Amino acid sequence: MKEKSSIAVIGLSVHTAPVDMREKLAVAEELWPRAISELTSLNHIEEAAVLSTCNRMEIYVVALSWNRGIREVVDWMSKKSGIPASELREHLFMLRDSDATRHLFEVSAGLDSLVLGEGQILAQVKQVVRNGQNSGGLGKNIDRMFKDAITAGKRVRCETNISAGAVSVSSAAVELAMMKLPKSECLSARMLLIGAGKMGKLVVKHLIAKGCKKVVVVNRSVERVDAIREEMKDIEIVYRPLTEMYEAAADADVVFTSTASESLLFTKEHAEALPPISLAMGGVRLFVDISVPRNVGACLSEVEHARVYNVDDLKEVVEANKEDRVRKAMEAQAIITQELKRFEAWRDSLETVPTIKKLRSYADRIRASELEKCLQKIGEDNLNKKMRRSIEELSTGIVNKLLHGPLQHLRCDGSDSRTLDETLENMHALNRMFNLDTEKAVLEQKIKAKVEKIQS
Repeated sequence: MKEKSSIAVIGLSVHTAPVDMREKLAVAEELWPRAISELTSLNHIEEAAVLSTCNRMEIYVVALSWNRGIREVVDWMSKKSGIPASELREHLFMLRDSDATRHLFEVSAGLDSLVLGEGQILAQVKQVVRNGQNSGGLGKNIDRMFKDAITAGKRVRCETNISAGAVSVSSAAVELAMMKLPKSECLSARMLLIGAGKMGKLVVKHLIAKGCKKVVVVNRSVERVDAIREEMKDIEIVYRPLTEMYEAAADADVVFTSTASESLLFTKEHAEALPPISLAMGGVRLFVDISVPRNVGACLSEVEHARVYNVDDLKEVVEANKEDRVRKAMEAQAIITQELKRFEAWRDSLETVPTIKKLRSYADRIRASELEKCLQKIGEDNLNKKMRRSIEELSTGIVNKLLHGPLQHLRCDGSDSRTLDETLENMHALNRMFNLDTEKAVLEQKIKAKVEKIQS
């Protein structure tokens, strides 16, 4: 009996690994197609998808062999990051089939986020599908799983109040900054934002919600800053080009960083060169870095008048409403279980498709052969078109009626009470009775496709 293909997720997140490890494994969105291509070229990986955000790096695959596939993916991650596989394994989680699917559904619903119910992760899951469509597809199983995860995420947000009062990474960053500033000076603190992407835009939005009236935004181009200024009228937004970043930092009490830069923007030397902060502001310049890879070196905190916080430090904000988080998560789990059953019924139904095709093909070959013998006996000269069509329709009708019962017993899509075990038992019985060799044919087809892909 061959080993069945498994859906697996191999990854690490804010819950299992520190940011210095996550940033080494981070894959920029524009590199997702390349990563998928490399993963599916591995000997035991059929399909793959990459979900890489500031809080997680997860690889979803369909593996021909669980053990070999996992080993290949871990080795790929080790080679990409430069982290020894033995060290990686201490922080990785590995989930299989229904556990892997449930995990993705929970991620999409915001249940696995540092901030429960945050909406940005659902948009990131959608982007995995969109990116896959633009680069040739994710593969049948992974594509369906991610689309069902999006459905689960939407339902959880619509049918529970999990998003009520929920904060994003950006809003938690603003909240953390406010917690660290002297209460009396929060609104007068000079705010600087470096990076005007999606996360940066949300930082501005939450600064407005806190009552801030001015923020300086450093960005490579002015267009994105103008777009934010056009949308958010309740705050003064001052643009400064990237070349003036350190001058802007010298005039700021709080520096938020949110860029895609793969190298540090601020090091210990940069912080030491900046002028001191007023005692009214606590005498300390705050760096709140929500980028992965990080934009600000951890060593900045060694400088007397500087403190740096990264995404891992946001846990302090999140812990404040832990009881409410647990209650909301329980409400969402019921919806996730429903969507999980729907996906598994769909995947189970795929098990019987090769048998259905082979059985129908077998019956059609017999029908065509016997029909040809019949027509030869009658003689072509004795048949007009109408008579020939009637005989063909008769043979097709007989085959369809004979196949109806067996094919009904191969259905496993959740629409009737038949269990998967019953359906698979029927499938194996039909394979034996008609000598269909479905499993062997499917395995040969997969191996052939894999060999052809490697050769090309």
